[in-house]
Amino acid sequence: MQRRRSGGHFVQVQTTFDDRDEALALVRAAVGRRLAACGQVVGPIESVYHWRGAVEEAQEWLCLLKTTRELAVSLTLFIETEHSYEVPEVIVVPVLETSDAYGEWIDEETSA
Repeated sequence: MQRRRSGGHFVQVQTTFDDRDEALALVRAAVGRRLAACGQVVGPIESVYHWRGAVEEAQEWLCLLKTTRELAVSLTLFIETEHSYEVPEVIVVPVLETSDAYGEWIDEETSA
């Protein structure tokens, strides 16, 4: 049985885009800069949200990026700088457990 890593050393950062190509470009750039070990673009998804006093609906693409807690701030700033939305969604979720091998891979891929 494989041991598990825990303690919140790893996080998943998520954001959304209304354009698939823009979502893929951001994920590629974040991985290329080693701000994340990997990322997935999921969608399209249907989003419902309040914006400027009205309930809006939009088709979006969800980006899920795996990184370390130490890089979460840098990745968040990167997303906020590069994103086309006025107020982009940026949510950081702690990863409570992962396999040792996967955790070691994240560490290796996010090391400069």
